[in-house]
Amino acid sequence: MKKIGLFFGSFNPIHIGHLILGNYILENSDMEELWFVVSPQNPFKDKKSLLKDHNRLDMVQLAIKNYPKMRASNVEFSLPVPSYTIDTLTYLNEKYPDYSFSLIMGEDNLKSLHKWKNYELLLEKYHIIVYPRIFDEEKKVDYLQHENISLIKAPIIELSATEIRNMIKEGKNTRPMLPPEVFDYLDGSNFYR
Repeated sequence: MKKIGLFFGSFNPIHIGHLILGNYILENSDMEELWFVVSPQNPFKDKKSLLKDHNRLDMVQLAIKNYPKMRASNVEFSLPVPSYTIDTLTYLNEKYPDYSFSLIMGEDNLKSLHKWKNYELLLEKYHIIVYPRIFDEEKKVDYLQHENISLIKAPIIELSATEIRNMIKEGKNTRPMLPPEVFDYLDGSNFYR
């Protein structure tokens, strides 16, 4: 079985925090590949500030071109919107029966897992790799004791795509926060302005 880590997100835009985390997971786990699954629409997020699907996919492809174990996936583009993780995983399992998929998520997302569609099935059938995030300690997560959940000691990168979009809108320099190819892609456009 080929082991694949799935990192879902809107990647609006993908930034160096995503790459640092993805690389850390590949180097410190038994994952053979890490797929950035570009989501058309997160059921919990506002669509207004979302760039077109293909633009976000282009940015992911540009960002990972020097990382041979990373892939950009548009699998959710052809699935019903809004995208539910369990439906995507079911589809991927049927399409790639020889692959074993793990889900990668932030500790902050884990605390709202009970709101996800068929979350019990997710917990039962899939390995979930959880990376640390800074959030309210009182909301610490009870799922961390679950046998299918592994908390990894990845570096905490407090970078947010929202913050980057706001900085671009205000004409501020975002070069250090973005992979160079993504910075150039956005710099030559009106995106987020």
